[in-house]
Amino acid sequence: MASVSPVRNAETENMNRQPDNARDAAPSLAKPPEAPAVASSSLRFKVSKLKVFYGSKEVLHGIDLEISSNVVTALIGPSGCGKSTFLRSLNRMNETVRHARLEGQILLDGDNVLNMDVVRLRRRVGMVFQRPNPFPKSIFDNVAYGLRINGCKEKMSDAVEHSLRRAALWEEVKDQLHKSAYALSGGQQQRLCIARALAVDPEVLLLDEPCSALDPVTTAKIEELLFQLKPTCTIVIVTHNMQQAARASDFTAFLLEGNLIEFQKTPKLFTTPSDPRTEAYITGRFG
Repeated sequence: MASVSPVRNAETENMNRQPDNARDAAPSLAKPPEAPAVASSSLRFKVSKLKVFYGSKEVLHGIDLEISSNVVTALIGPSGCGKSTFLRSLNRMNETVRHARLEGQILLDGDNVLNMDVVRLRRRVGMVFQRPNPFPKSIFDNVAYGLRINGCKEKMSDAVEHSLRRAALWEEVKDQLHKSAYALSGGQQQRLCIARALAVDPEVLLLDEPCSALDPVTTAKIEELLFQLKPTCTIVIVTHNMQQAARASDFTAFLLEGNLIEFQKTPKLFTTPSDPRTEAYITGRFG
């Protein structure tokens, strides 16, 4: 797949899926805009004044962000800017890091995630990591693991098939369900991990650079999967791939040094960014 910058002139506001060449025109505004208005009934997450500390180091500096239901929201920014930390805050995965603490508020459908039972929270908000991490079990048992933990005993085979179909993997593995998951390719293992997360029907799926080690063909399959999952699942994805963010997301947030610089509908952010730092990053002038 050719590397093409996703930035365009304002005249090309109606962006198609493949971004055009970057322009060198300077942005007309220097002040970040307000976050796009979202109907309260469609909100999944409302994040207010979020700060995250690792020991005495403050990694996120008062993030305010609203994430809509049944859309794909991309988080972009240079390495170390806080993207993964923000993502992991949404289902309290940061609590597994020693000396990590959080200030502020994260509401999931109006309920504070800090007051939820963490097992219930992570059932509602599943996560797929950068590196595929299948369990040392069969393909079938990997997908069935969460179902068994949650007490599902009936129609297990149907549930496993349904999850593998949702992850666009069924046709490739239906005749080898009892083989080791380690026998799969890297891209297949990643989709297996997505199937495992989907098996318990999460309301939200968090993806931390799920395609960073995958070839373009497999990346395209996972991007297509995101479109198929949107009607039933809210998706938040961290990516360093500007083309992927432009193709696959509905909203994009740009983070820099632990601050939210800009949050817009994806076509607007990539065609007419309102902050010069956003334009500099997406055109490759830094990062």
